[in-house]
Amino acid sequence: MALVPYALTRPFLFGLDAEHAHELTLGSIAALQNTPLQCLWQQARVDDPVVLAGLRFPNRVGLAAGLDKNGRCIDGLGAMGFGFIEVGTVTPRAQPGNPRPRVFRLPEAEALINRLGFNNDGLDAFLSNVRRARFRGTGGILGLNIGKNAATPIERAVDDYLVGLSGVYPQADYVTVNISSPNTQNLRSLQSDEALDALLGALQERRQQLITAHRRSVPMFVKIAPDLDESQIGVIAATLQKNGIDGVIATNTTVARDAVQGLPHATEIGGLSGRPLAAASNRVIGLLRAALGTAFPIIGVGGVMSGADARAKREAGADLVQIYTGLIYRGPELVPELAQALRR
Repeated sequence: MALVPYALTRPFLFGLDAEHAHELTLGSIAALQNTPLQCLWQQARVDDPVVLAGLRFPNRVGLAAGLDKNGRCIDGLGAMGFGFIEVGTVTPRAQPGNPRPRVFRLPEAEALINRLGFNNDGLDAFLSNVRRARFRGTGGILGLNIGKNAATPIERAVDDYLVGLSGVYPQADYVTVNISSPNTQNLRSLQSDEALDALLGALQERRQQLITAHRRSVPMFVKIAPDLDESQIGVIAATLQKNGIDGVIATNTTVARDAVQGLPHATEIGGLSGRPLAAASNRVIGLLRAALGTAFPIIGVGGVMSGADARAKREAGADLVQIYTGLIYRGPELVPELAQALRR
């Protein structure tokens, strides 16, 4: 159990602008991780190992990409008891993202809206942070999430993903290809049939070269959106299998607002996450499982705020779960709660 309950710090953090609170929290974790003061939030990792995509996950609960875009806090976040951590999205070149304000809380719905837009310090700084992390040495699994720069034309998106894959490959336990953020113009068009096939084909060709060069095979996952119909999901599932992709992460944030109509900030542009996303995410997971069969790895993310939510993800067809918004609303105590709920 963490030394300082999150219930004591949440009122202070929620009194700040959402992005300021986020930056303050990450800055504190980065400064205090791997020091005696890490005991303020450190928790024992629930032991519930599972092998997926050739990797041994210590338990089924992970941190979703987007919370630690630059990989600054891998060890500090890992100390909360996660079985796996995913950091990024990283782009080849540093970029500031979209103008502020760009993160909004909807506490009545236990939700967030963000339009950050892949703000990050670039691949070189990201890799420097990743190399310093000790999390993998504790048995934790580390996923590295790659995307394209906003200034790169969508017609040249493949170039950015190839740079990203080559850069992160030596440091990753798995690599996630993010083609589903709603906050980079035209990015979700890469989920269409021909565009996705071309992208994944190019990435698989590059991965084969990297396997030879590094003498290790790193699984590659694709992260998709919740705002897809059944036929689109079927096409994506077939394209993943055709191109030898190792797993899928479902889902990213949604542009739908049906569940938060009338709430303050509900009309802000960006991706909605948190409790209102749960049903849409579970629908996509169920359709993917039906299309992909029982053995294809699926990581479920979206609206996991309790142990019951995590079990619902498993029942829908997910092998593992990830959290982001749940951590902001519930704090580190949520991690062992979920891991215990999913424990065999």
